Amino acid sequence: MTLKVAVVGMGGIGNQHAGVYGARDDAEVVAVCDIIREKSDQAAERFGCQGFYSVQEMLAAGLEIDAVSMTTAGVENGGDHYQPTMELLEAGLPVLGEKPISNEIEKAKEMVTLAREKGLRYGVNLNHRFTPAAEKARGWVDSGRLGDLNMINMTMWINNPKESSPWFHMRALHPHSIDVMRYFAGDVDKVQAFLKKGTGRAIWSNAQINMQFENGMIGSLRGSYDGDWGRGSYGLETLDVVGMKGRFTLTNACEELTFYPRMSIETETYNYVGGMKHFGETFGTRIGRWVEQNIEGAAPEDIDGSGLEALKAQFIIEAAIKSWQTGEVVSVERL
Repeated sequence: MTLKVAVVGMGGIGNQHAGVYGARDDAEVVAVCDIIREKSDQAAERFGCQGFYSVQEMLAAGLEIDAVSMTTAGVENGGDHYQPTMELLEAGLPVLGEKPISNEIEKAKEMVTLAREKGLRYGVNLNHRFTPAAEKARGWVDSGRLGDLNMINMTMWINNPKESSPWFHMRALHPHSIDVMRYFAGDVDKVQAFLKKGTGRAIWSNAQINMQFENGMIGSLRGSYDGDWGRGSYGLETLDVVGMKGRFTLTNACEELTFYPRMSIETETYNYVGGMKHFGETFGTRIGRWVEQNIEGAAPEDIDGSGLEALKAQFIIEAAIKSWQTGEVVSVERL
């Protein structure tokens, strides 16, 4: 089977999605869509497909479409996600959205609820977890190699000078970091957040978020938009998971994975697991998994990196914002 795919929102990320689909033998881009006519026209020519200027125009064309990547942006990188996603879901199409699922939590809940009511596959491009190194580390956790887990700590440190809203750093960046933490530690129960504006910044560009997980683990997220481009002393991201028998550290999503046994100095280090050498390759593995699960006919509740998981990450972000505003430890909302 060849999955026939449309891509809505032909900025840089939309073109990246379309490029991944186009490079696969089991997927075909049959339509692109953007309200900016020039972007749609250029993408249609590039990918050899029909171009449209609205979702409704695309739906009315009667094309055979099996799934859609929804890659619009908007305020806090999520402000334009709601309307096209709802239109696509209402039309009965599986959707792979971009993060954040939405910068407005009520709209995010509506999107997840509609997909559930219609029995549709709904995923979000939470691509940091889709690396061979993360999969290997998850295998260590699931097999009990780390023993009972105690702590998880995550750093996400990049340079982003944008000043679009006070909460831009929180809502636009940390769906990724929180999703990775949830991938290994499960749901979060309570959060406590401390934020700081960098020199000359109008937004809360630095964050320290403490978390208590439902399974009893404790953890922290250190995030910043005042960092480098991922090659300095901090790296793009660092994950540390600590158990009773040992711990592991995963650096830059895919570059280096090290296991540290608790009672030994003999460590194991793996570089570029599975041949993945840089973060940009995660688009291929994440979108590839979306293609595979659609072709396999996976149940909506089994979609990896689902809309529900993206919503749970957003619940944690909103709880952290509330914690900073109130000075309190805040319980995380549930759907």
